[in-house]
Amino acid sequence: MAAVKNLELPPLDGVLASLGEYVAIPSDSRNAGRGTMRRAADWIAGRLDFAGGRVEETGGHPVVRGEWLGAAGAPTVLVYGHYDVQPTGEESEWLSPPFHLTVDGDIARGRGVSDDKGPVFLVVAMLQAAIAQRGGLPLNVKFLIEGEEEIGSPHLPEYVRAHARELACDLVISADGAQWRPDEPSLSVASKGLVAFTITVEGARDDLHSGRYGGTVANPAQVLATILASLHNPDGSVAVPGFYDGVTPPGAERLAQLDAVPFDDAQFAAQIGVSETCGEAGYTTLQRLWERPTLEVNGVAGGGRYTVIPHVARGFISCRLVGEQDPRRVLAAVSGHVKRLGARGVRVTVEQDGGAVPAYRIDPAHPAIAAATEALRRVYPSQEVLLAVIAGTLPATTLFEQVLGAKTLFFSFSTADEKLHAPNEFLRLRRIHEGMRAWDALLISMADGPHRLQPTSPPEHAEANA
Repeated sequence: MAAVKNLELPPLDGVLASLGEYVAIPSDSRNAGRGTMRRAADWIAGRLDFAGGRVEETGGHPVVRGEWLGAAGAPTVLVYGHYDVQPTGEESEWLSPPFHLTVDGDIARGRGVSDDKGPVFLVVAMLQAAIAQRGGLPLNVKFLIEGEEEIGSPHLPEYVRAHARELACDLVISADGAQWRPDEPSLSVASKGLVAFTITVEGARDDLHSGRYGGTVANPAQVLATILASLHNPDGSVAVPGFYDGVTPPGAERLAQLDAVPFDDAQFAAQIGVSETCGEAGYTTLQRLWERPTLEVNGVAGGGRYTVIPHVARGFISCRLVGEQDPRRVLAAVSGHVKRLGARGVRVTVEQDGGAVPAYRIDPAHPAIAAATEALRRVYPSQEVLLAVIAGTLPATTLFEQVLGAKTLFFSFSTADEKLHAPNEFLRLRRIHEGMRAWDALLISMADGPHRLQPTSPPEHAEANA
């Protein structure tokens, strides 16, 4: 590998000041208006000026695009991330305002700082520094930063298919995805799929006085409770016929690999504030996290703390999928199960929420995994690199594989315990410079090293940034 001048990283204070501007834009894709989402897109596009950063429209919130194509004959990677964030939840539970970046000791706190604004911005800041100091990059880099990941990327498939030629690449690198634990470097070789839906139970036209009408009509809240309770067996397994179609239990070799991963059930439970772990019988906690599908009730709404029979009740449910599970078939299985229960005196519907995503996997023997492992060892020389699984869902991965023919490497420097999607989301400050050094090493390794990516075709307009 040719010698490359060491990169002088941008000062942490400057990175945090810019990141604070980004976090201050409340780009909650579920609730924010178009103007707010556009402001967030414009902000990150402005930091991609070295790559012709621009905002492009979709059927929903816009995407941010860019490309630096000045490395003739070198491979091309597509950096993926998202600028949208989750809702804040109860703001009273936050230790500081959710859209104000607050440095608290060795962490920075704020909505989106870990998922995914911080991990994306550290890549952009690193590339800016590399171009300024070295005059260019070791390979060609394209960018696709979307604004709907947190709602299942409903408009991304249409956009990617329409722009497949422009997005062509040899590998996608996701700045989204989170490492397994803060005390060991890790790479994820799989992520779970997702299908989410709402079960709605409707009764009378209006809420009814529980004294005047009690005992005379079906109560939607009680019917919903019965339906929700029917979704699991007493042993924790999912009771819906057909739910497990496409799931292959882990074999002996995989079980041995999982057994070799240090994992303490009591410590895991204590860290999240529960007395013990539980779930599908016959599997360890780690096996359930990484290898088994789930069906979780995320919320229930209906009525309130007053004496009525609610006229409507809703249950919000998500299923994380593995193996060859088909999200559409899973949803159909749940709908059939609910219909067979035959609730009387009410109307029951099951409606999908957002996109549906199958599970994703990259072969641990893929050259990108080897290159990423080498890059992490440069930053964490005394630690082994763990091959982990993302128990969450990255909707774009299977899309990129189907449309672009490119695998996705997860290379994020957030960590799974940083309260993603919860109040008090945070990012460890040390991860910012660690991530920059690792991304720099990764791109150099992929361009000119033993794990070099093999270009499949020259990038469009390769002379544009020469």
